[in-house]
Amino acid sequence: MRQDLIPAANMDGPRAWCHVIYGLHALAVIVGVTGAATVAGAFVFGVPSLLAVILNYVKRDEVRGTWLESHFRWQIRTFWFTLVWLLVYYLLIFTLIGIPVAFVLIVILGVWVAYRVIRGWLALGEGRSVGGD
Repeated sequence: MRQDLIPAANMDGPRAWCHVIYGLHALAVIVGVTGAATVAGAFVFGVPSLLAVILNYVKRDEVRGTWLESHFRWQIRTFWFTLVWLLVYYLLIFTLIGIPVAFVLIVILGVWVAYRVIRGWLALGEGRSVGGD
């Protein structure tokens, strides 16, 4: 992907929005760690992440074809993959045999969400694409 389609000087607005979105996702993770919710639950159902994913969809056309597009894709996929794995968790939690697996899954999912938020935000801060979905 070409990273020079839009000069870096013109990326202040979209790049700032990307920081805001990572910040909202990070806030949801912090709420999940410090509150009664799980990290994954707070990430998918918390107001900060819901607002973040809405902003992702509203702003993504502005970054299409730039290095920031990878960040928007990363953030959107993180949200939806987390939702899918939460559905698996809820299906497992309702079966006696699946409860231990569900508890392990929710911990792993929380760590994965935090990792993706941190990895993506660090890459953004360094001015590089994020990938490896």
